Amino acid sequence: MKHLNYERILETNKEKIYRICRIYAISPIEPQDLFQEVAYQVWKSLPSFKGKSNIDTWVYRVALNVCMRSKLNLEKNSTKTDRFESIKFKVSENKSNDIDDEKYQFLKECIATLNESDTSILVLFLEELSYKQIADITGLTENHIAVKMKRIRKKLFECINPKLN
Repeated sequence: MKHLNYERILETNKEKIYRICRIYAISPIEPQDLFQEVAYQVWKSLPSFKGKSNIDTWVYRVALNVCMRSKLNLEKNSTKTDRFESIKFKVSENKSNDIDDEKYQFLKECIATLNESDTSILVLFLEELSYKQIADITGLTENHIAVKMKRIRKKLFECINPKLN
């Protein structure tokens, strides 16, 4: 296997990683922290990459694992610490983005109601990966991904539709 360049891998995948971090973290501060943890884990784990999958597929897997582990640790320790979400940040007034921000918040709230497996599948789907790619990352079959996505879409529609109306 040829020499893997960490900087190039991170540069190629940084937008994907950050979008995944935004789904699993509380804005505006925690996504950056989670991104740094994913970047560190990619660097640390790179020597163990065996080349059995595409490097981008492997990075998705690392990012999802780090984000899910972080979320579980946060939930486990949530009774002991205050969350960043309790701190109110004043964002500059920009009316044109208020509606989009509200829709994004509704979507994020509905995604939070999904179980971990469904959330990870949805995150990969939102990254515009094919069912085959999602199956490779998650270890499920392509058909199973299709069935799960149909159920996930239905759950999200039922959750978000009342919020938008």
